[in-house]
Amino acid sequence: MKGALSWPFLRLYLLTLLYFSANAILNVIIPLKGDALGATNTAIGLVMGAYLFTTMLLRPWAGHIIQKYGAAQVLRAILLVNGLALILYTFTGLGGYFVARMLQGVCTAFFSMALQLGIIDALPDKDRSQGISLYSLCASMPGMIGPLLALGIWQAGDMSLFAAAMTALAILTGVVGFRATRGERAEKPAAAQPGQGAAMLQSLGQLVKNPHLFKCSVLMLAASVVFGAVTAFIPLYAAQMKDGNAAIYLMLQAGALVAARWLWRKRIPSDGKWHSAFVMGTMAMLAAAAQCTSLAGAGGAALFYTGAVLMGIAQALLYPTLTTYLTFVLPQANRNVLIGLFIAMADLGVSLGGVMMGPVADAFSYSFMYMVCAILGGLLVIFAYERRQIFIRSK
Repeated sequence: MKGALSWPFLRLYLLTLLYFSANAILNVIIPLKGDALGATNTAIGLVMGAYLFTTMLLRPWAGHIIQKYGAAQVLRAILLVNGLALILYTFTGLGGYFVARMLQGVCTAFFSMALQLGIIDALPDKDRSQGISLYSLCASMPGMIGPLLALGIWQAGDMSLFAAAMTALAILTGVVGFRATRGERAEKPAAAQPGQGAAMLQSLGQLVKNPHLFKCSVLMLAASVVFGAVTAFIPLYAAQMKDGNAAIYLMLQAGALVAARWLWRKRIPSDGKWHSAFVMGTMAMLAAAAQCTSLAGAGGAALFYTGAVLMGIAQALLYPTLTTYLTFVLPQANRNVLIGLFIAMADLGVSLGGVMMGPVADAFSYSFMYMVCAILGGLLVIFAYERRQIFIRSK
């Protein structure tokens, strides 16, 4: 096999799968544990949001640090910190979970940037979207099994099983990560360039000044609010439904995401043009998913699980489509930093999905909160429209 399916890339995909397996369990355990301890939806949302909010803050600088010290050296360091974070979950309560989520956020900022930038730089133009899709696929695959495992651990009432799972994942991820980078030559640190830090800060202005980055960032930020609301509150929403099951919902969502990314990995646009119909259709699917989830409180499990499938497909298509488009249209000189800013918007959106939607759920209901998400998705359909087809190759 060659290209995005060659052996070096397969090793990276395996490491990605293991790294994100812990989150598939934590995304169910943390809300349930918080609810059992009497925490409000607002507090649970803050704990859940701490992870990607921290990632968002560090993401723009991750590419620079990786370039300076080398991907292999950075990966080894963050795998150690990630192991410590997972161990922290085994003996602390909700406060300790908050600290551990922040540590995981630090690790993820560097882990995902190192792997995604490596894929972008190593693959030819025609294979970029496929490589990004496969990376995202492996990051999502744990969601097919993790929620069921987490629910089984919770229903068993034996948190020693949870501690064993976190410890095992910490060790296994570290071993695989160190083996994957073993034999890599130490990369010579890049020479510091005067004004580089200031240039990075100035790049923040490109979120507004660069029309391509602005459009993609707004779409990703707002859509991620919906994804974040699902991650944070589906375990609690499902518990209120007669036939609702959070594990089944999250497994269907992850399964649809994985299937869509695999089956359509070669059909995601990779030509540098803005495909309005494709992006608008994806946003319409997102809105429909949120609306089905909202109505499920009264309409039953069929709507609930339909929303899960639609949510997974929308999530599968949106991120690789926008990321691949940006790799073509952003200027080559600061492309890594700008892509870091874009991914940071995705992180911020997921974080805000818990932080902002928690108070809405407290004041009204989960059903109303997901209706707000559906309205947001509908507005994104309009925002995604663009009359002209633009192609600007980065220089």
